[in-house]
Amino acid sequence: MTGRVVYAGFEVQFPVGGNRLLTEHVALLAAAGVDAYRWSPTPGFRYDWFDDDVPTLSGAELDLSADDLLVVPELTVLPGRDPAPGGRKAIFVQGHFLTFLTCPDLDPYPGWGTPPALWTVSRDGVEVLSRALPGLSPRLIPNPIDARMFRPAAKTPSIAWMSRKRPAESALLKQILRNDPRSAGVELRDLRGLTHGEVAEALADTSVFVALGAPEGEGFGLPVAEALASGCLVTGYGLGGGDELFEAPSAWPVPNLRTVELADRALDLVRLPDQDRVRDAGRRWLVERYNAEQTTKALLAAVEAARAIPAEDTRAVHPSAWEAELMRIIAPYAAPMAAAGKPED
Repeated sequence: MTGRVVYAGFEVQFPVGGNRLLTEHVALLAAAGVDAYRWSPTPGFRYDWFDDDVPTLSGAELDLSADDLLVVPELTVLPGRDPAPGGRKAIFVQGHFLTFLTCPDLDPYPGWGTPPALWTVSRDGVEVLSRALPGLSPRLIPNPIDARMFRPAAKTPSIAWMSRKRPAESALLKQILRNDPRSAGVELRDLRGLTHGEVAEALADTSVFVALGAPEGEGFGLPVAEALASGCLVTGYGLGGGDELFEAPSAWPVPNLRTVELADRALDLVRLPDQDRVRDAGRRWLVERYNAEQTTKALLAAVEAARAIPAEDTRAVHPSAWEAELMRIIAPYAAPMAAAGKPED
């Protein structure tokens, strides 16, 4: 393939899965021989909460050739803000429920001179965006799960969850669990405040993982996938993008906001008969579908398809140039992330 693939990344050090996945795309493309980079305004910027050694570019602006492809996150799209006028672009949608948060009245979306490629991470994302943006033909790029990092160890009776996105329901769930006689001898674990590696260590010996997710919906649900890879039995809310993960043989969906039902299911799963066989089957199911090989194959096809978009040389502006405007819009979502310290989900 000719030309570079450049992902615009944001310089935030509270861990959010989207920034890590964007970086993983760069790593996979580079490993496949593509001239791929993450672009940050500050020279030498690296994330400090996971291993980050991908090729990078820096500066507030960047010259792109007609052969280059600029990839930007969906939350950077604003009316009247084309990051690379005349250039070839793709919008990487990791949370399709948030796609129009920054531009609810923009028609046609994204309002650029040349329509972009549109990539997303779940079957639900493809279906929803196909209806919302019928002219852009979204492509599915499945998320890769590191099965070497997320792997099972000897399980202890335990129920874990991540409280960042639903702190109120998390507190309620914990109270229901701790007051149920079936929780005697079961460790209750809120994985809030852990780094990526620490989450992997915690999930390794966790018995049951409870998926709470975001109230507005999930683009995919990385913690669920990582729990399945770790050999956890999983219950909780699929919330759209995560529904496909509950097709795993070791996962049991519960309707949204049925907190008592969720607690009952989690407590029942701690003592599920023949659970080692079920755990193994769930891990195998996950690893076969969400791995680096599948992601790389989909990425290479998506990049090749994007090459057909007409383009010209251009001067690109990093989307951080309108970060203040973006943050006024997404602050209700971003503030809980920062306040949580170091949540992995």
